[in-house]
Amino acid sequence: MSAEAIPTTSRELRLVSRPADRLTQENFELVEVPTPTPGDGEVLVRNEWMFLGSVYRDLMNEETALPIPNYEIGKTPWCTTVGTVVVSHNEELPVGTFVLHYEGWREWAVVSPGFGVKKLDRSLLPGAEYYLANGPTAWRGIVEMAGAGEGDIVFVSGATGAVGTLAGQIAKARGAKLVIGSTGSKEKVDFLLNEAGFDAAFDYHDGPVLDQLRALAPDGITVCFDNVGGDQFEAAVEHAQPGARFALCGALSGQIGGTDGDHPRLALMRAIAKQLTFRGFATFDTEEQLAAWNQQFSTWLKEDKISFAHTVVKGGVPFAAEAFIGLLDKKYAGTVVLQLND
Repeated sequence: MSAEAIPTTSRELRLVSRPADRLTQENFELVEVPTPTPGDGEVLVRNEWMFLGSVYRDLMNEETALPIPNYEIGKTPWCTTVGTVVVSHNEELPVGTFVLHYEGWREWAVVSPGFGVKKLDRSLLPGAEYYLANGPTAWRGIVEMAGAGEGDIVFVSGATGAVGTLAGQIAKARGAKLVIGSTGSKEKVDFLLNEAGFDAAFDYHDGPVLDQLRALAPDGITVCFDNVGGDQFEAAVEHAQPGARFALCGALSGQIGGTDGDHPRLALMRAIAKQLTFRGFATFDTEEQLAAWNQQFSTWLKEDKISFAHTVVKGGVPFAAEAFIGLLDKKYAGTVVLQLND
């Protein structure tokens, strides 16, 4: 059954060529297609918001080291999206159900249970876009990988990204004594200090990272949540206290920085002498992880222990390519979400 009028056609964005060094709008094609019709066991979802993350750039390459499928030429990419079931041929997902799924970059999507669809409680968080917070990844790195908590001195590299902003706040909510973030501009330093709740932040362009870490944390760091790799990782190892824990989440300096940042030099004898711990991880956002995070997120929001530092981009699917390129060009801060339906 259906709860609202459905247009006969809708828009979606397709990847039509592999990007070279720089992604451009010529790599995409905006197409108008018949609005899909759900079959047996399927539902039609009106998409409301989609997440934009730098990880999608890797998926546009011919090959990727990531443990997830890359994008196919001529098809609409997948991405994390939330929306409302409008037509249902499945008792598990009745009309009006609010869901998270991965059929993004389009205005309407046909999905079915068992293919990454997760039911959500819309009333739990302040807005639909809050369900796109990259909390499960930030939580896993800070809590499960690094065990950050009471009294820790935490350094988050690439701190103005979707994961980094939350990683720092989670560390603070768990009692960290000092949380430091790195970023790429004065405006983003201000963002970390004024909107994302960091205690200190620096622009890595302003001088050697090691010198800036020494100035902000004279006694060294006990936890590093690394999103960048490269010289920021090397500096963190050099300035780590004995027994410091490293959660290795990404290598942005190699992914989008045009450098070999995913091959930093490890001062091996220094790491051995300090008894440092390095744990790389990936998070797959299972239903259990999402439910646990959303409940914790809701509690901390009500207690003013955390905020959703994010950028809302409007313009819908026709603006999706430009918005994503803007993300890669570091135009935005925090979690970047694209509004698909005004």
